[in-house]
Amino acid sequence: MSAASAEGGLVAEPGSGSPDIPRPQGGLGIFRLVTTVITLIIGGGVFTLAGDQAAGGASGAAILTAWGISAVGVLCLVLTFFALTRIKPQLKGGIYSYASTGFGDFLGFNSAWGYWISALLCTVSFSALLFGALSYFFPVFGGGNNLPSIIGASCLIWFYVFLVSRGIKEVTGVNAVITISKIVPIFVAITAIILLQKFDLGIFMANLTTGADPSLPFWDQVSGTMMVTIWVFVGIEGAVAISGRAKKERDVGKATVIAFVCVLTIYLLVSVLSMGVMPLSELSQLGNPALAGVMEAAVGQWGAVLINCGVVLSLVGAMLGYTVLSSESPYEAAEQGVFIKAFAKTNKKGAPIVTLVVTNIIIEAFLVVMLFSDSTYQFFYTISAGMILLPYLLSAAYFAKLTFTEPQAFKGKLGGSIALWRVFGIFGVVYSFFLAFASGAVGLTIMSLLYAPGILMYVKGKKERNEPYLRSTLDKVVVAIILIAAVTSIVLIATGQVVL
Repeated sequence: MSAASAEGGLVAEPGSGSPDIPRPQGGLGIFRLVTTVITLIIGGGVFTLAGDQAAGGASGAAILTAWGISAVGVLCLVLTFFALTRIKPQLKGGIYSYASTGFGDFLGFNSAWGYWISALLCTVSFSALLFGALSYFFPVFGGGNNLPSIIGASCLIWFYVFLVSRGIKEVTGVNAVITISKIVPIFVAITAIILLQKFDLGIFMANLTTGADPSLPFWDQVSGTMMVTIWVFVGIEGAVAISGRAKKERDVGKATVIAFVCVLTIYLLVSVLSMGVMPLSELSQLGNPALAGVMEAAVGQWGAVLINCGVVLSLVGAMLGYTVLSSESPYEAAEQGVFIKAFAKTNKKGAPIVTLVVTNIIIEAFLVVMLFSDSTYQFFYTISAGMILLPYLLSAAYFAKLTFTEPQAFKGKLGGSIALWRVFGIFGVVYSFFLAFASGAVGLTIMSLLYAPGILMYVKGKKERNEPYLRSTLDKVVVAIILIAAVTSIVLIATGQVVL
């Protein structure tokens, strides 16, 4: 299952478990390849980036350090997925196939499970951000997680279920609306702050040394910012998949790196320029989307209106894309014999009706949780990003394994020395582990509880097909780790040592 951008909307190959990409005729030249990948990666997270980083209490120096680590780590993951598409093109299942081929079908199942849960949590987080943006125009929606917001989000997601159940995977013009509504406001914001000279070097220099929480140790500031940086890059594996449409094969690697550098530059500009408009202590207090508050402070009310309109239009389209993605990914997994057979059922229109309904019932449950807790957009995207870390980790580990066990597979398919590719693979693994650590106690607690129910589905799916399960020592060790972590998490929550 090739992932879609968790932020970008309708992005990946039909039949891959992801929403559709418009099919260009005749292949993509390098310029169109680069611009297409850029628009697929960039999504709603860029609009909240400045406020989310400040809210963690980090100083400007810690934020820039986190960007430096992420720049290297995400580049290694990008190159890992790119390389896997070249040396293992027969593995059509993407993230699931990499984990399953490398480490057995149970870990492969967990990779597919984590990807599915991550996708549906994206919809939950998007709903909070969407109605948070709408509250600028309609204050009744508050922070995007009150009763009117939950009712509005529920109506929207079930309307999308109806559309998709009728066989609609993509509404004409949706991709164009998503692209324009997210790219134009970002570039207007960057251009306005620079050309109107709203960037104050004095404010920026003060922010470098002082964050919203000066008492926080520097490394805690860095790790606290890491989940923000990975969230805005979630979906890189889906964006890399489009490189198969290049006119010239030699352009693929070049375009992949160029697109990554461009996206990183945009994120850095938004992050750095925001720190030159407002002190971090004020940025940390901004509501969602934070970039609207930055623009209002820089250029006035029109800037906030532009950003909020862009967020609303972008997310209305992206949530339709994720209704498709979060229903088709478990459907594809069931088709491949990974999930239970019921998930492979379709209606007369060919829509995966069972996974559509089940997925949206789970989303509805999380919306209710959001209503009766302090959970917000930031909470749910942190968990969503955390759930996809295992698929990323297993893919990077499989690639690193290949660099040692099948070095001959690289010959004639990838340039550069095998030693360099080993470095990319190993650092991708290290980076994924570090991100899991950076998700914190609450993040790890929630993730262990979300992975545990998957064991039951795995066993049931295997029994349905009369196949053996949990045969290897590795499988049994992984089950033990998940169950011990889940039980420990329940105890910690019950005793109040972890507060959700």
